[in-house]
Amino acid sequence: MLLSRSLFLPISSNNVDIGFRLEEKVHHVKRSDFPPGFIFGAGSSAYQVEGAYLEDMKSLSNWDVFCHSIGCGENGENGDSADCHYHLFLKDIEIMHSLGLKAYRFSISWARILPRGRFGEVNIAGIMFYDKIIDNLILKGIEPFVTIHHYDFPQELEDRYGSWLNPEMQEDFVHLADICFKYFGDRVKYWTTINEPNLFTDLAYRWGIYPPSRCSEFFGNCRTGNSDVEPLIVMHNLVLAHGKAAKLYRQKYKVKQAGLVGIVVNCPTFIPLTNSELDIGAVKRAFAFQIGWVLDPLIYGEYPVEMVKYLGSDLPSFSIKEKNIVKNSLDFIGINHYSAIYTKDCTNSTCSPIANRPIQGFFDTVAERDGVLIGEPTGVEDTYVFPQGMEEIVNQNQVSLQK
Repeated sequence: MLLSRSLFLPISSNNVDIGFRLEEKVHHVKRSDFPPGFIFGAGSSAYQVEGAYLEDMKSLSNWDVFCHSIGCGENGENGDSADCHYHLFLKDIEIMHSLGLKAYRFSISWARILPRGRFGEVNIAGIMFYDKIIDNLILKGIEPFVTIHHYDFPQELEDRYGSWLNPEMQEDFVHLADICFKYFGDRVKYWTTINEPNLFTDLAYRWGIYPPSRCSEFFGNCRTGNSDVEPLIVMHNLVLAHGKAAKLYRQKYKVKQAGLVGIVVNCPTFIPLTNSELDIGAVKRAFAFQIGWVLDPLIYGEYPVEMVKYLGSDLPSFSIKEKNIVKNSLDFIGINHYSAIYTKDCTNSTCSPIANRPIQGFFDTVAERDGVLIGEPTGVEDTYVFPQGMEEIVNQNQVSLQK
């Protein structure tokens, strides 16, 4: 049985209890193994499932343009039709209901409800589409968990000012969030502002795999970009965008709507390659550079000390006003966990040209130890079956929350 890879952790002064432990060998998983409040659900993202890429006044998104130009698969696939969720959502909801699921986490297509961002009008047809999804989920007893931004946005924002490389994108995102809260907040009680900002930043601005496909030498073969600096700028804008949206919700909507606002982070489990102090230190840096990069500002108001130490002036800083906006701006943390990986130190040993760079935190990751893979390979590159990794990353996040 495949369990969901996502968990949502509440933020409070008390220890977090997720209510279950993963054993190394589980042959039969039963509902009774989980606490009464544990919610089983399904998740999707707009571009991956909706299709209908130009129907009902939706504009071209960055992913539409990207996949039309270079293709998003081995055979030039794109999301023009995808799973046709735009037309088949009622059947999809019925399937979820038949499986006994109690939650559906889906994302809003920015280009569907605001085709020109804040430079145009609200597209009521797009609003009506998500209204119908939310209403029919509730009718079936399924809680809607809504992600405001899952990587896709109107291409116009990229063309106008460079999207997430520009602070203007913060204001466009807050405008999007405001529209979502206004139209859907009477029924939606769980809001994710941004899905996996760390994964998006890495793949779009470090490795150049996602649009706008920016990177530099060693990291990828892009036409333009700077993999050593641009990811830091993008993450800074993403963190501030989240903080401003959370502040807006608390000031304008929370009293009446009583919802929660959080963020979802890609959380690999880092395991030291050896028991040496250097590799143990590398794990700490890996956690800081990958996970603390997002969570530390949103909890403590500043970036991890490990990042400050190695990145220096390349790492953007928060003004006092900005610290007050981002600090304590989470009601919950969503964990997306895919795999675990062995981690080795690069401060005192030779590593690849990429791993030996400040932006990489001077650590490297490998899948094997003593010739044995960390887990059974999956169909996704560099992703392995390591069930206990979910528990370990939850425990690491607990420690980080309590520091």
